[in-house]
Amino acid sequence: MPSQCVTTTVTRTITVASGVFAPGHLGELTQQVPFELVDAVLDETLTTQQRLRHLPSRVGVYFLLALALFPTLGYARVWDKLTAGLHQLPLHRPSEKALRDLRRRLGPAPLKTLFQVLAGPLAQPRTPGTCYRSWRTVAFDGCSSLKAPDQPRIRALLGKARHRWGVAGYPALQLMALCETGTRGLLGAVFGPTSSGEVAYATRLLPLLSPSMLLLADRGFDSKEFLADVADTGAQFLVRLRSQRSPAVLTVLPDGSYLTRLGRLKVRIIEADITVTTRDGQHVGDRYRLATTLLDHRSDPATALVRLYNERWEIESAFYSLRHTLLTGRVLRSCDPFGLEQELWALLALYQILRRAMVEAVESAPGTDPDRASFTVALEAARAQVTTARGIRPPDSGTTAQGSITDAVISALLPPRRPRMSARKVKSPMTRYPGVATDPRPATSQDITHLAITVHQAVLAPPPAPRAPGRRALLLRLLRTDPHRTWQCREIAEGISCSNIRSLWTQLRDWTKEGILHKVARNTYELAPDWVCANPCAGAV
Repeated sequence: MPSQCVTTTVTRTITVASGVFAPGHLGELTQQVPFELVDAVLDETLTTQQRLRHLPSRVGVYFLLALALFPTLGYARVWDKLTAGLHQLPLHRPSEKALRDLRRRLGPAPLKTLFQVLAGPLAQPRTPGTCYRSWRTVAFDGCSSLKAPDQPRIRALLGKARHRWGVAGYPALQLMALCETGTRGLLGAVFGPTSSGEVAYATRLLPLLSPSMLLLADRGFDSKEFLADVADTGAQFLVRLRSQRSPAVLTVLPDGSYLTRLGRLKVRIIEADITVTTRDGQHVGDRYRLATTLLDHRSDPATALVRLYNERWEIESAFYSLRHTLLTGRVLRSCDPFGLEQELWALLALYQILRRAMVEAVESAPGTDPDRASFTVALEAARAQVTTARGIRPPDSGTTAQGSITDAVISALLPPRRPRMSARKVKSPMTRYPGVATDPRPATSQDITHLAITVHQAVLAPPPAPRAPGRRALLLRLLRTDPHRTWQCREIAEGISCSNIRSLWTQLRDWTKEGILHKVARNTYELAPDWVCANPCAGAV
């Protein structure tokens, strides 16, 4: 039919930077990192080009972010993505060596500064799931599953993990992040070799805490020194303690929790058993011992805090998005420490940019929980906008059209989260921890049909029983009955009911050196004049 062969021509307008700056964009994500912001970062880090080239520094920053957005592609293919929608412009196509030189000229400083500018709380206090009472909930945790290339310079920086089966295949990085649990946005991050330990990295992020925050953390952060440093920032905390910790019960509260001291810090301890029942009828339980600076049991009941602690796991979802969704589990591409640092800051900056776009999307639909926004949907929508070079500049103030990323996120919201559980495990032919007990949780994800929380009632410890008087106290009591006579060692042993004469000889010699006794003959002693009357030290052992 002729009517079926009619064609339609669609034209669109693309707004990009002029001249050699045109490839410097991230599609619609450019609205989160506008040209002015990138130029300010370059000026602050003194990395702006000295003369205008085919590859200006601003284009280099966007190119590095695009490398993180397309981790499976090489330099030339990523450049093609940036220029795919700009084919009508007379753009220079650089070689891979030119793009590599651009990376070296920029260094890690501008990407680190860009991340620090973008990092911070993302959601409004009214956004669902963001706050507990008046505090914004945040969490500390580390990720040691980022793999770097197995190159000599990388091994010299990071080393390799050793275990009973040999040496790990790739050097691993320790990434420590402070995360906003409601949106999974990052407030800050540091990284380095895994040998330094999580607490050492977390200490560097403590200045990011504020009195408006409530910190959630696992058992790796329960040292009294670290918790005291957290309290010094003004932030509240809710931290799980190791099972070996048994704080003294100072005051029992009506909800079963109790007050105690951890070093110089007064805290409240909640001990509870959590038992879940899955859909297949399996029962799994564990005991939790939580420490918190929220001391009022009336405003913060024990059961409410136990349920709140589950929010700590949101940072694990953040690491999953970063490691598996964005990187698809791949090894990082940089083969030297200089480039590795640059790549990681670019990766963290891009992750934060995507989270900012997702939060803006869910807040455009009031009452939507950020947990329902799909990171995969936002990522794929952002990649599509890069190749079409659309939405680089925000729409005019008079228009109300939403961006493509917002439309994609809102149209593909995840269903409300249902409670589920499964074992935490790494798929590996052999485990590095053969002595660890089998995880009782189900191997595959199971829906939870019932959750029971039983708070243990704390009990004050009974007062200590009075100590029996020691030998010295018994000796003084005996010798003061007749302070001016001499005593044989055998008489002293009978008087204080001591059956071990040999050990008594040693003690009599020591007490003679201390001036309590005078030795007048072999195995014969008398009480020194200064000790005839009661002495403040007489009861000491």
